[in-house]
Amino acid sequence: MIDTRLEGKNVLVTGGAGNIGAAISRAFAAQGARVAIHYLAQDLPAPEGADWGHITPGPGEAGKLAQELGNGSVAISADLSRPDGARQLAVAAAERLGSIDVLVNNAAHCETPDTVDALTSDSLERHYRVNTIAPALLTAEVAGLRGGDQPLSIVNISTDAARAFPGQIGYGTSKAALEALTRATALDLAGRGVRVNAVAPGPVQTGWIGEDLIAQATAIVPMGRVGEPEDIADAVIFLASHQARWITGQVLQVAGGHAL
Repeated sequence: MIDTRLEGKNVLVTGGAGNIGAAISRAFAAQGARVAIHYLAQDLPAPEGADWGHITPGPGEAGKLAQELGNGSVAISADLSRPDGARQLAVAAAERLGSIDVLVNNAAHCETPDTVDALTSDSLERHYRVNTIAPALLTAEVAGLRGGDQPLSIVNISTDAARAFPGQIGYGTSKAALEALTRATALDLAGRGVRVNAVAPGPVQTGWIGEDLIAQATAIVPMGRVGEPEDIADAVIFLASHQARWITGQVLQVAGGHAL
């Protein structure tokens, strides 16, 4: 890209301290942006019979990353599963950095088992609170707090499991709802200078894909490899950049041809 025009911009990345989130945070910092790195201070233990399908970096990792990035980047804690979490995060980010120019809704909840037979009301609610409701509320909060005619770009992180993925019912359907939210908010906010898009990653190596799974994924990904966090981060940078100034309401699949 010739000129992303992201230098000096204020960027809020939810779940921005680890894996894909950390790659996104680093990519924005490399463009000269200031990054508010959201993290969850303390993850709750998984209920009996369930396992969290994600790793939650704590304040140590978030603070260390903020120091690494420089540019005035900061680490901010918030529990996005709580009804007031999105507002607390939006207000804290605005107080620490100023009005937000880019919001990346990356934080996600995933748990197993997540099959039809294992579904419970609680497991569905946990998925939807973080994966759909929090991004919706945070979008509204950040859009409402922005100053004057200041442009705002929002990038939601979905998954190709939103199309169809056996064994990921709560996760996949909550991300499909996030993609619907992307289109709806893009239409609602376009007249206010706000663009809303999404990136849908395929299988990405964030530490959970072992050698056997890598072999399986490689066999079904047309481009012949699993993704890296930087593959997703580069797509996010594009959608947030000046080059994408007339793009809104789109879901960009970054998956090497997987799940087309």
